[in-house]
Amino acid sequence: MRISQLANRRIGLMLPLGFASGLPLALTSGTLQAWLTVAGVDLRTIGVFTLVGLPYTLKFLWAPLMDRYVPPWLGRRRGWMVLTQASLIVGVLAMALIDPSQWPWLLGIVALSVAFMSASQDIVFDAYRTETLRPQERGLGAAVWVNGYRFALLVAGSLALVLADQVGWPATYTCMAFVMLVGLWAVGTAEEPTSSQQVPSSLREAVLGPLEEFFSRTEAGTLLGLVALYKLGDAFAGTLLTAFLIKGVGFTATDVGVMKGLGLGLTLAGALIGGLAMTRLGLVRALLAFGLLQAVSNLAFVLLAWGGKSYPLLVFAIACENLSGGMGTSAFVALVMALCHHKYTATQFALLSSIEALGRVLLGRPSAQLVEAIGWAPYFVVTFIAALPGLLLLWHLRENLARYEGTANGASPID
Repeated sequence: MRISQLANRRIGLMLPLGFASGLPLALTSGTLQAWLTVAGVDLRTIGVFTLVGLPYTLKFLWAPLMDRYVPPWLGRRRGWMVLTQASLIVGVLAMALIDPSQWPWLLGIVALSVAFMSASQDIVFDAYRTETLRPQERGLGAAVWVNGYRFALLVAGSLALVLADQVGWPATYTCMAFVMLVGLWAVGTAEEPTSSQQVPSSLREAVLGPLEEFFSRTEAGTLLGLVALYKLGDAFAGTLLTAFLIKGVGFTATDVGVMKGLGLGLTLAGALIGGLAMTRLGLVRALLAFGLLQAVSNLAFVLLAWGGKSYPLLVFAIACENLSGGMGTSAFVALVMALCHHKYTATQFALLSSIEALGRVLLGRPSAQLVEAIGWAPYFVVTFIAALPGLLLLWHLRENLARYEGTANGASPID
């Protein structure tokens, strides 16, 4: 398919919707921590605030409700999108009214509610994207979504911190609340997916149906293994990357900050390149190519560990890691969309994405222990090896996945 044929309204809407998805995350995590620190909140309390992010890892628990129940306006997907968006705007405005030095726990409760609505928004956004994009649009649509999401993290992260120094934190959060109107505008111009009419007949079906449907597929176990392992090597390498650059190699915090900005730009470029390439390669070949690039990119940090504090090697390693990571993310999101049955999209997408996220959550302590035992260069060799099982499983499933690639509704195409 030619690229010009993919320049359509469905893909265009992925940009503002991705932006709306990413904005609340920074406002309840890194940016909020900066506000608490400036306000003089003690470190132990700030540490407790990290629990505000729990809804993002537990969202699969209430995803069935968003599959089962249809709001009385705009349909099953757009109705929930409007409800969560409006609640987020109110929640962020409420955060702007609370002084963290006087009422830190009240701010924590409100921030937790914002994170809950943000995670709920992600559930329905993921379902909407999966049901709206056609099979040949999934790669590029995912790439455009990732670009919107990452740009929102930049706005709610870096830009918000600069703005707070100029106008104060309450005014900054108020501005961010109004910026979130972008999401409401996008929902207002979007169309309800036709497949959203496939509503589970009961709450029991909404909870158990997604599992029964998925595990009725003969290759269900290997598919779950692929979802868990495909980005494992990438997550493994990124777990201690900042510590490696500062403590392991000797770069300054400023160096790392500049590289993070460069890395963000390269991730956006990688996602877009990956999405465009998928229109030519198809899902399976793109997953194989990008997965191999992700694995090999980890070896660039082996060179950096051997070479020491070298800025050319640093730029090379960051470029390899972020470009390949962005490409791999586009392909992975397209894979998860292909695996979801549209009657249970919200629940299945939430479950599959949670399985993928386990690696990032669980690898922190084992990674540190491994570095202490074998050193940095061997550690990054191990992260390369950790990426290989996912690639081998992908090769084993290539014929099955080729059939999923052509399905528009994600229903199990294999008897």
